[in-house]
Amino acid sequence: MSNAIITVSDVVTRFGTNVVHDGINLSIRWGEIYGLLGGSGSGKSTLLKEMIMLLRPQAGDVRVLGQDLLTIGRDHAADLRHKWGVLFQAGALYSSLTVEENVAIKLREYTDLPVTLIRDIVRMKISMVGLPEQAAALYPAELSGGMVKRAALARALAMDPKLLFLDEPTSGLDPIGAEAFDNLILELREILGLTVVMVTHDLDSIWTIVDRFAVLGEQKVIAEGTLTEVLNNPHPIIRQFFGGSRGRIRRRDGK
Repeated sequence: MSNAIITVSDVVTRFGTNVVHDGINLSIRWGEIYGLLGGSGSGKSTLLKEMIMLLRPQAGDVRVLGQDLLTIGRDHAADLRHKWGVLFQAGALYSSLTVEENVAIKLREYTDLPVTLIRDIVRMKISMVGLPEQAAALYPAELSGGMVKRAALARALAMDPKLLFLDEPTSGLDPIGAEAFDNLILELREILGLTVVMVTHDLDSIWTIVDRFAVLGEQKVIAEGTLTEVLNNPHPIIRQFFGGSRGRIRRRDGK
């Protein structure tokens, strides 16, 4: 697909005798918010880790920004990693560093920018994700769950990435906080021109902010497309996800 920023073709992933993926195929287009949905153990987070080169599949092809991740050299891999940001499920902030220091890590390690400019960039990123200015001096233990997510998001955006990977970004948040975070992702996509890939169990996110998504099950992608396209798929796993009480509530609301 000519406008794909990520393509996954015939990917096979095994851990010992446990087969997680057996021929995964999907494509993610420039500028969209794309979801990875599936039951526990379906390999959503594993697939995301393969997209960011934390894991290597046993077979198949994964291409990100035109680069083949299975054959890429070390130097090109390092350059490619600077073109994306990652928000892990629990935030993964360094507990001994302040928010400002966490956000500044990559800027200090991989650029020659002056300290004063790095500080200005960090403060801008902190403001961009909706944190108050005073949050810069706080440590992760002093933050609420929602603030941890936003601080981790600011760190993921520090290098002005083209791609943003989110692993369960609204997990652990109350409904108001989850909705606010979803709205923030929408705003950042528009402002920064991001392509967003998110692993999620949150049906509200699927209904409200995701453009297209893939449902993983039975070691494959059992459905891919827009919400309307996926809902028209008769597969039992699709019926299980969207035919339950939460799915029916969303349909009655028409939202």
